[in-house]
Amino acid sequence: MKNPAVVLPDATKGIQTIYKAMFQGGAAPRILELVHLRASQINGCSACVFSGVQGAKKHGETDERLHAVAAWREAPFFTDEERAALELTEAATRIADRTGRAVPDEVWDAAADHFDEEQLSAIILMIALTNFFNRINATIEEPAGTTW
Repeated sequence: MKNPAVVLPDATKGIQTIYKAMFQGGAAPRILELVHLRASQINGCSACVFSGVQGAKKHGETDERLHAVAAWREAPFFTDEERAALELTEAATRIADRTGRAVPDEVWDAAADHFDEEQLSAIILMIALTNFFNRINATIEEPAGTTW
């Protein structure tokens, strides 16, 4: 099956509007791309991992850092700001793995130390849209490298 966002043109328009707003939210595009890549890795979406690497490279990411995203906690390549965004990504993506609050206070506090409300909104939208596309792509078995 084709991607439902392509089959239903109004869905594509709405998604494009959200992406436009998200990239105008003040969060660095490189951080948004790291967030996209990490959520896609967690969800095992090969199509989004593939596109995430391409998008990150367009925004100046290096192979060294991209290879380390899955192990960002142990890798020395990431700033405190990036680590806060990646930790928020993991918490928001792995909601079912938690009891209690989906995003613990310490994760929120770390993110709020580095990002204002608009930037956090952009990051949260990237997390949500990535999870949205990960689920669509897993359902329809979208192969890596597919463009639509």
